[in-house]
Amino acid sequence: MSDNDKIKVTIIPTGTMHADLTWLLIDPSRMATQAQPSKQRDWVPVPTHVVYLEHPNGQKLMWDAGVPRDWEDRWGPTGLDQFFPVDTVPEEEWLDSRLKQLKLEPSDIDYLVLSHLHMDHAANAKFWQRAGTKILVDEREKEGAFSFDGYNKGAHIKSDYDGLELDTVRGDTELLPGVTLLSTPGHTWGTMSLQVDLADSGTMIFASDALYRKESYGPPAIGAGIVYDSVAWLESAEKIRGIQERTNAQVIYGHDPEQITQLRTGPGNYYT
Repeated sequence: MSDNDKIKVTIIPTGTMHADLTWLLIDPSRMATQAQPSKQRDWVPVPTHVVYLEHPNGQKLMWDAGVPRDWEDRWGPTGLDQFFPVDTVPEEEWLDSRLKQLKLEPSDIDYLVLSHLHMDHAANAKFWQRAGTKILVDEREKEGAFSFDGYNKGAHIKSDYDGLELDTVRGDTELLPGVTLLSTPGHTWGTMSLQVDLADSGTMIFASDALYRKESYGPPAIGAGIVYDSVAWLESAEKIRGIQERTNAQVIYGHDPEQITQLRTGPGNYYT
């Protein structure tokens, strides 16, 4: 079987934010105590990525849409530009540059699947506004993302996605043979993960923000400062663990600065 007859997955780094680690990991060992009231906080890299998938049936899928070039203007009204500055992005890593490297136009993508609608995952979704691409989100995510008035609700910035035709899925959904969207809420109303069953590399689970980092996964799973529903988040972490144990999957975390350096990434460096 040639590579053209297999699912091909390319992990594409799309720039790095920085943030206080507590947003991503509520780790008691790093917290101040009476004995150490001034314990140093951790200002850590928070890399972002998208996933480009080519299916042997000819369809193309993009998972998430990265951070925006104009993050200071778009995030400034929320105040989150101070907490999550996008301060490490080489020119070649912005999503529009990545599409050129892949020799793709937005209209070449059949499915844009947004794991959730936070500002670092959906910011470039409007690249696909008139592309004829089917844009998919979890139905609870869509409902929540339009449930508020004003510019933003936390990291949901309505202008990132209003005006888009957002189709929805409910529960675990096999989108294409070997490609399954997993319902993993908790981080937001309807966060999804992506399971891909590859011929050579086995199963890969792209956890998005259901699991920020390796430490998040544990065991035991360790919660975060940004969690909409902590009980649902823990259930989702254990759901991923159950699938991982059954399939011997490799779990790809949403923002792990060490793991991203250990993966094959960038155009041409795909998994099959």
